[in-house]
Amino acid sequence: MTDSLRLPRSPLPKGVFVTGTDTGIGKSLASATLLHSLRSLGARAVGMKPVASGCDATADGWRNEDALLLQAASRPTPRYDDVNPYALPQPLAPEIAAAQAGVEIALAPIQQAYVRLSAQADTVVVEGVGGWAAPISAELDQIDLVRALDLPVVLVVGVRLGAINHARLSARAIQADGARLVGWIANGIDPHMASAEENFQILCRRLPVPCWGRLPYSPSPDPAAMAGLLTPVF
Repeated sequence: MTDSLRLPRSPLPKGVFVTGTDTGIGKSLASATLLHSLRSLGARAVGMKPVASGCDATADGWRNEDALLLQAASRPTPRYDDVNPYALPQPLAPEIAAAQAGVEIALAPIQQAYVRLSAQADTVVVEGVGGWAAPISAELDQIDLVRALDLPVVLVVGVRLGAINHARLSARAIQADGARLVGWIANGIDPHMASAEENFQILCRRLPVPCWGRLPYSPSPDPAAMAGLLTPVF
């Protein structure tokens, strides 16, 4: 077995929770790339998007683009209903989308789906909603899901003007809530950002955990092609 196919010296966690500095900053891209990266190390890795708002009606039911991306990046390929237990039609904050769909989001169905995914894989990459402080429902915050599944957290930082402030505040909030922040991923979302390298270096110095890698801006990103840019450090 070549070095590129060896598992890390430290055992992989059963799962990791991916959150972000905001919505639309590339959590799904980072999560899918992380899945490919873990698979390149020889791990069975599957993705999960417990709550997804903004879905399309298909012959098989409601389907979310981000959840489908995670399913496609997973090996073995899991059932969609396990990847995305709550598929909400409207592209709104989950609490509002769930209310409009007449759905009550609860932890139990998510936990049950996570157990089924864990039985298939060495590790499960669980993508959250929006930024860390975005609620899952009227009763649940993302820390509740992290605690229920006992997951470490990785923060995706959308590298644009304001990223330093958003990243530092997010890291502090994650740790203040009692979650275990283990790393962060830089995702280039503004191809015209001035001093992007200098901002990245400040983030490396100021964030309290290692950078797992840097994903460059691309109008058509390919998670499989970018897998080698990430180095998970658990």
